[in-house]
Amino acid sequence: MTLDLHRLWIFLHVIEQQGFSAAAQKLYMSQPSVSNQVRKLEESLRVTLVDRSSARVRPTAEGELLAEYAERVFLLADEAVAAVQQLSGLQTGRLVVGGSTTVGTYLLPDLLAEYRTRHPGIESHVVVGNNATVTQQLLSGEVGVAVVAGVPDEPRLVSEPVLQERMVLIAPPGHRLDGTGPVDGELLAGERFVLRERGSQTREVQDRTLTQWGVVAPAHTEVWGPEVLKRSVRARLGIALISEHAVVDELRAGTLVVLPTRQPTEARVVSLVRRHDRILSPAENAFMDLVREQPEWPELPGPAESA
Repeated sequence: MTLDLHRLWIFLHVIEQQGFSAAAQKLYMSQPSVSNQVRKLEESLRVTLVDRSSARVRPTAEGELLAEYAERVFLLADEAVAAVQQLSGLQTGRLVVGGSTTVGTYLLPDLLAEYRTRHPGIESHVVVGNNATVTQQLLSGEVGVAVVAGVPDEPRLVSEPVLQERMVLIAPPGHRLDGTGPVDGELLAGERFVLRERGSQTREVQDRTLTQWGVVAPAHTEVWGPEVLKRSVRARLGIALISEHAVVDELRAGTLVVLPTRQPTEARVVSLVRRHDRILSPAENAFMDLVREQPEWPELPGPAESA
């Protein structure tokens, strides 16, 4: 019996995406084509791999076992490529780096620019998503190395702290708390907040910090990503906790202000992350070395210093 690796790759995406349509979008295929390839894989193995009885696709016991082996097969293929690239060093190759939304937006572009200067023969790419998305990409082998806010809670990943940052409380200029001095939970009672989507590390910090301040279940607007969050605050949809590095330009331009807080805002670690059993390519190792070289991110200018 010969196992068709192309069909196995499609099947693995169906399981990871929990649906044929989602897998089809990920693979740039039609949904009927994805379904047909999985069906042919089932026919070749003479087992049912996917439970199609509910809206969300789930693997059968046989499918779950096959998916585990499939992950190992494709991870081994990545390692084979990495081993071959060891022979060519850093003259040619490809680098795909993952980044959690804030880190991927405000840190990785500059790092990749420096990386390209050092290694112009390496084709480099960045994939940005919230922490839950990046964790899945690392586990599936879509990316070999990632830089994320916080420390992923996944035993198959190795995390190395490299930087620190803190959260700041932002508001539009002229907000009722702008210029009133340090604020606390009592002053924040009744305020509307802009919160990040669930699955992001920023949202975890937002929820935890507000609870510590005694602000429980506040009225809020939920948005995806730091850029939408900042624009929502500027549009006066609420105030928000956000990374200090996400608002440098807005503070300089005066389109946002930092509200000093009586209780300190939370500092969080920025981690360099990889899968523990992955053999890294020379390109990935060189990127990790570059990240380790970075000094602490600089302090914010002007208004943020009073926070």
